[in-house]
Parts: sequence; structure tokens; C-alpha cells
Amino acid sequence: MAMDLLANRYKIVSSLGEGGMADVYLAIDTIINREVAVKVLRGELSSDPVTLLRFQREANAASKLNHPNVVQVYDIGTYEDRHFIVMEYIRGKTLKQLIQQRGALHKEEAISIMKQLLSAILEAHKHNIIHRDIKPQNILVKDDGTVKITDFGIALAHNAVQLTQTDSVLGSAHYLAPEATRGEAATNQCDIYSLGIVFYELLSGSVPFTGENPVQIAMKHLTEEIPSIRDFNPSLPQSIENIILKATAKNKQYRYQDVSEMLNDVEHCLDEDHLHDEKYVYTPVSEKNTTTVVMKSYKEEISEKTSEEKQSKNIIIAVSITILTILLVGSLYLSGFFSYINQPKKIIVPDVRNQVVEEATALLTEKGFTVNVKIQYENSDTVERDLVIRTSPAMNSELSDGSEITLIVSKGPSFTVQNYVGKEISEVKEFLENQGIEVIVSRIASNEKTGTILSQEGLLEGDVIDVTSRKYRISFTVAGPQEFVMINVLNDSIEDAKKKLEDLGAVVELKVLSTEGMNEEEILELKKGVVISQSVQSGTYYIQEEGKVITLSYYE
Repeated sequence: MAMDLLANRYKIVSSLGEGGMADVYLAIDTIINREVAVKVLRGELSSDPVTLLRFQREANAASKLNHPNVVQVYDIGTYEDRHFIVMEYIRGKTLKQLIQQRGALHKEEAISIMKQLLSAILEAHKHNIIHRDIKPQNILVKDDGTVKITDFGIALAHNAVQLTQTDSVLGSAHYLAPEATRGEAATNQCDIYSLGIVFYELLSGSVPFTGENPVQIAMKHLTEEIPSIRDFNPSLPQSIENIILKATAKNKQYRYQDVSEMLNDVEHCLDEDHLHDEKYVYTPVSEKNTTTVVMKSYKEEISEKTSEEKQSKNIIIAVSITILTILLVGSLYLSGFFSYINQPKKIIVPDVRNQVVEEATALLTEKGFTVNVKIQYENSDTVERDLVIRTSPAMNSELSDGSEITLIVSKGPSFTVQNYVGKEISEVKEFLENQGIEVIVSRIASNEKTGTILSQEGLLEGDVIDVTSRKYRISFTVAGPQEFVMINVLNDSIEDAKKKLEDLGAVVELKVLSTEGMNEEEILELKKGVVISQSVQSGTYYIQEEGKVITLSYYE
């Protein structure tokens, strides 16, 4: 950025990222000495009315909201023809980065995040602001677990004009409501749909629909039902799945009508009286049949009656001919005439076991059989994959020439799930993925060695599955590095400080400070047995990895 001091107030420190229409910088507000994030519209876009309106819309929408879960806007302005927004600077990561690092979150953590998001969007809707681009990439997570919604760049007030004819379908295809894909005007329920998809992703670690391009993904949101979150994790109560089902209903008539309804369900989904709720089911709206009444003249009615009489006579003649034909064919059949002229040749079904389908089909066709193209597959522990196990009817059967034969072909052996608790995740993950099983990993702090599997869900020991018939998922909770915000232990007794940090999962090293060079008076004034310095500053986000220690220094 050319300017070092924006608007004679904000000192640019470093770049935080580049967006489609603006660049974001870390800056210092020199008047109150506070870190801020500054979003600056690119100079070449300032003359584009659509881009400028979208940028101003973000500033206006966010500035109206004062909520703990919305990134606060401090200042809006123009400096040397550069439009800018000054916002709260969040130290942390995006929710998308968190999901990518940890996979599926525990239900309690996912619910905590959803409560914050729903509360923020409820506030936006109260101000008649539809966000329209809710996704984990636009949600920041602070080190203390607080989430903040940002990027109101395509937010739309209820009475705002559209930016373009296709303005209603702006946003990410992975989280886009079906009606937005169809080009319908945005409503609060578009945000509710996106929130339902985010809830699904928090609990599963991935979005429900993927595709090679945004059009494919959008079509799946239009036509396919959201996969069951309980198929992914059967331990989740039905009350949680019901929230996702109701938030992502294709027809918004069956969706939550207001964010407050969804927030209420999220707040109470783990209550005892909701743990055994029945599955939410809705009946799609059927289109009303419309009948067009045509008024006819008297002449038209007479003409139609005459036509109907002619049609009746024709039907009587056709039925009479059909009855005579049936009687004639029946007489010939009883006399044995057809058996005499069309007696089929008998053929023995050959042995085609352990042959590939093409070879078996060729041999059966050569013998005079018609092979059923709908080949049946089943698992076999003795016959290799894609080889014939048997035929139906059975081999060596005597059948008529032209009979239909079905090939039963091996899908290979079935797979038996083992107990993987205690094993190293990288080895188990590679092995299971080679079997075609999707592996979802979530990490928690633990005293176990990093990477050790602590529990498994979805597929349990002894389950026999056919990985060729459907996609299976297995979920592992894995010991991860301890993560915490460093506390202040200065002036604590060395024993208490060490215990506090070890309880957080840290490896602590004690260092006795030297009194060399001090006189007796200085030594007597020293605080002894308390922490004089800590190697990691309080408030710092700390990850306990192998080989890392926190050093506490003190005088004996």
C-alpha cells in the first residue's frame, strides 16, 4: 500500500489478505493506540458503481450492528479517493481453518458456536439486514472461543435495490439456499438455510454436497436431500438432526420461519425431554391441479355426441374381432399345433465359474442363451473380485434355447471392522481409506501420545460391511497437542505455578536464578520461591508440542 498513515490516523503495519474487491491491513489507530483491521477498496474499482455500492453496503450494514458476535466497525471514510472501513481486529482463525485442522467438532462445542452465530444473525434480521453469504470462511474464531461474523459485502436490506439482475444468487454455492439458486429474492430464510449447512459441517467436518464446479453443487442443493448427520455420527440425538433437517428444507414453507425459532431449538436440543424426539418429516407441497372449463355451443355438443356414437360402434367391432382371434388361437394351442412347430432345443448351462464377465457372457451366448445384462454382485471370500461365482439357474441345468441366464459376480471379500483405539491415527487412516472408508478425525487435548486414537464411532469392532455398496464413514477422536491461552503466574509460588500449568497440559521447566554479583542487602530483599519470569507471555495462544517447555524462573 502506498500510504503508511491512512487518513492521518491509521498506521499500516502489515497486509492481512486480499479479497475480490478490497485489501485488508493490520493497522494501529495512533490516536488511541489500538490494533485495528482496515479494509481498503482497490483504487481501480472506486469508479465501478456496482463495486462501490457493494463496499458501502458492507460498511453501512455492519455499522448498524452492535453485537458481541459481529465484527465491530469503528470508522468509515474516504482518503485520497480511497474508500476504507476500519474494523475490530480479531486475533485467531476462521471457522473454516478450525474445521480443516480439527475435523468434526464435539456436539457441545458445535452447539456453542451455533448459539453465537444465531444470536448475531437474529440481531441482523431485527435491523432488516440479510447477510446472504454465511459460511465458515466469513466467521472468525477468537482464542477464547468467541466467534465473530464478518464480511457483510453482499448483505441486503429488505428495502435495498439489487446490484445486478443476478444479485440474488451471490454467495457461496456450498451454502446457498435452493430458492436463491433459482433467482428468487433473498429472504431471512436464505440465511437460515446457510446456518443449517454450517451446523452440518461443524458436526461432520465437511460440507454435505461437493462437485466439480459451483453449478453442480447448486443443483445438488436443489434436487438432493441433505445426508443424514446421524448416519455420520449415530451418537448424535435426533433433536440435533431435526434442527438441520428443518433449517435446510428445500421448500421454505417447511423451514424455520424465523431465526429465533432455530435458536430456541439449538438452546434446548440437549434437554432431557428432547433427546428422544421423533425425526422431523415434512410432506412436500403438491401443486394444485387446475381445471380449465370450456363453454361449448349447442352445435358443438351435438357434434360431439355424434362422434361419440361412431366411436362406440368402432369399439364394438374391434372387441368382436379380438374375441374371435382369441378363440382361434386357443383352439390351435389345445390341439398342440404350436408345440409341434416351435418346440425349443434343450441346452445344458456350462460352467463359467471364475471367469470374467466378458468371457462368461461370450460362452453362454455361443451356447444359445440370452444373458441378463443386469448382473448381480455379492461379496465372496473365496472368489476374486469381478469373477463369476455362479449362475442362475445353476450350472449343469437343462434349459430351453434362448433362456435367460443371470451371472452372480464377486465384489470381493466383505470388510470386518476392528477396534482401532490405542493405535496411531496416520497408519489406521491410510489403511481404512485404501478400503474405501471415509475417515473423520477430531482432536482433543489428552495426556496420551499425540496421534493416539482415543475412541471410535460410526463403525465399531465386529461390524461387517460391504464397502462397494455404499460409502461408509468412521469417526475417531484422537489425542492432539494441548492448546490453551497462557495464564499469568508471576509472583505465584513456584509449586502452585508449576501445578497450574501442568494441569493445563504444559511441560514445565524450573530455573533457579543466580544471585552472583548481588550484595547481602539485595539478596535479602529478593522474593524467593515465587515466579520472577515466565518464558511464555500471558495471553499468548500456546500449543504444547513435543520438545517444547515453559520455563519458570525464581530465586531460591
